[in-house]
Amino acid sequence: MFTGIIETLGVVTKLEKEKENVHLTIKSDITNELKIDQSVAHNGVCLTVVAINNDEYTVTAIKETLDKTNIGKLSKDAFVNLERAMKLGDRLDGHIVQGHVDETGVCTQVKDENGSTVYTFEYSSDKNNVTIEKGSITINGVSLTVVNSTKIGFSVAIIPYTWENTTFKSLQVGDAVNLEFDVIGKYVARLTSLKD
Repeated sequence: MFTGIIETLGVVTKLEKEKENVHLTIKSDITNELKIDQSVAHNGVCLTVVAINNDEYTVTAIKETLDKTNIGKLSKDAFVNLERAMKLGDRLDGHIVQGHVDETGVCTQVKDENGSTVYTFEYSSDKNNVTIEKGSITINGVSLTVVNSTKIGFSVAIIPYTWENTTFKSLQVGDAVNLEFDVIGKYVARLTSLKD
């Protein structure tokens, strides 16, 4: 379980394909605090630490993860948003985030709003995912509040601190992003569809 509050950025130092899996080695300033078998969210994707070497650690992404997220599009020297799993009893500063990406979306607009940056995204209409105005959405692991919700899109406003300390500073129109929709909204949508 995560909160969507990014702790730090990591950088991909190595990608190694093994059959249909990819082992990603990440350099990060939190590596010395990690343990093998811990869960870490990488751009919102929960992956397990399988090896640690000095300031680098390795995680493995399986085919399902590579097919349904933007993890397979990462390259050497790419930055990733990192968050370790919540500790029981800590403050929940963001939203409830599972680290299970529902689908990828595409950035369709980036607009400077004189103090914040507004990003607009579109996603598939055939997966029954929904956003609501002022509801939560997790984009590449960053938990945010939805504005301008539509049937297949939404916007978020990014404050300068979040822009500077996440991968939003390098996000451009056309880029694919990992989307995790609000967990309560997903259950409500599923229950509603079962009644039809």
